[in-house]
Amino acid sequence: MPLIVIKQYYKNMNKRTIYSCFKEIADKYSENTAIIEDDRSLSFSELDKMVDAIAAKFYDRQPKSVGIVMHHGAEQIAAMLAVLKNGAFYVPAEPSLPQERIDYMMQTAEVDLIINDNFCKHLKTTDKIMTDRSEPDGLAYVLYTSGTSGKPKGVCVENHSVVNYCEAFEAEFKTGPGNVMLQYSVCSFDIFVEEVYTTLLNGAALCIPSHAIHNGSLTGLLKFAERHGVTIIDGFPYLLAEMNKLDYIPKSIKLIISGGDVIRASYITRLKDRGIKIYNTYGPSETTVCSNYFRVDNAEPLADGTFPVGKAVKGVEVKILDKELKEVPQGTVGEICIFGEGVSRGYINNAPEQANFVTLEDGTRMYRSGDLGYELPDGNIAFLHRRDDQVMILGKRVEPEEVENVLNTCPQVERGVVRAFLDDNGLHYLTAYIIPKEGATLKEIRKFLSDRLTNFMVPEFFVKVKEIPLTRRGKVDVASLPVVMKEGGV
Repeated sequence: MPLIVIKQYYKNMNKRTIYSCFKEIADKYSENTAIIEDDRSLSFSELDKMVDAIAAKFYDRQPKSVGIVMHHGAEQIAAMLAVLKNGAFYVPAEPSLPQERIDYMMQTAEVDLIINDNFCKHLKTTDKIMTDRSEPDGLAYVLYTSGTSGKPKGVCVENHSVVNYCEAFEAEFKTGPGNVMLQYSVCSFDIFVEEVYTTLLNGAALCIPSHAIHNGSLTGLLKFAERHGVTIIDGFPYLLAEMNKLDYIPKSIKLIISGGDVIRASYITRLKDRGIKIYNTYGPSETTVCSNYFRVDNAEPLADGTFPVGKAVKGVEVKILDKELKEVPQGTVGEICIFGEGVSRGYINNAPEQANFVTLEDGTRMYRSGDLGYELPDGNIAFLHRRDDQVMILGKRVEPEEVENVLNTCPQVERGVVRAFLDDNGLHYLTAYIIPKEGATLKEIRKFLSDRLTNFMVPEFFVKVKEIPLTRRGKVDVASLPVVMKEGGV
């Protein structure tokens, strides 16, 4: 056997896949609860049987990629595991997304099959023996995020990267058997990956609210969490800010993890006194959920009221580099660059942003985040801001340029620009400035955008202008645009 082949063989032997890790847990804790819903619960053994029942319906077709467009529940989770066991990768999408956006995702990912809710009805236990075809270096999923080109771009994440992250999560938080994670995030965001796989691959239970509870009041969601003994909530900073206003938080909650945007000391003034561990996390989808952790409930904020993003998780290395990709001295501002197991394969169909994935002379791969930060004296990293115009809206990545490109294809708009601003709580919101065509209505413009963009990407405010102010160089003069002020809050 050639040396290269031997090295690859042992490399794969030392790495596990998402499904193989799940199967180990399902065999070890077969009777432990894996999925909790209001009207039913499934043990790990029952969930594994559901995985096989779904896989049996397409196993012989051997698809390479599968779209999953389902409402949240046990069947959705089982479908994802079934695809992975089959050795394929999945492309998740919420059924509520605009059909045009779903079609674009499925077409560019070249899916061979789409699994929906009807596909998973009337499942029957199968005696068919199906081997685990998954490979450590095989693709696990493709998540679509906002792109500067005007179209979403798909991030390709491999099995071993997710397994490494689940191990890093357990090493930090110790959230194995006996813990219950709330499943709150939409499936197309990497917090969903954290909620689902760090739970099931470490032997804890996943608690999934109904659609009505998920989209209802925060109080209703927390009552659901209380009913089922939820111990961990994973969400965006705005969720913490809203929880911080409440007089009652379920006593079962022991850990709250915040990610996707900047967390401020003002968001946790009351939460931190309840004995709940609270963490700030950082990391782009391109580096598999998170690259850094920092506990905030027992820490002092930085001078600007924010918290550091912390140190690198297990299996990951984070460095602050200059434009020549050389490390800068401690305390010097540079770009946050990420190395290690978490670095994904890149973008499907080689999106323009593929250049952010860099292979160094020694063969090491890294991801240039586009975020600026610096290293503190204690080794923790402080995040400053983006290098470009990208922002986070409700914890989800948005390129204002993508929204602007779609706006300018609207038949009712002569010209439009989209810019992001900060509200009183330091959270971003979008404002569109438009020169409408004669007879155009805001209702028509909003519908056009809603049919093509996810709801959080549609600007909150629309300002009618006679002309777009420009600088001498012909660029939009942002300083001359009127700002619609917004109070803090969701």
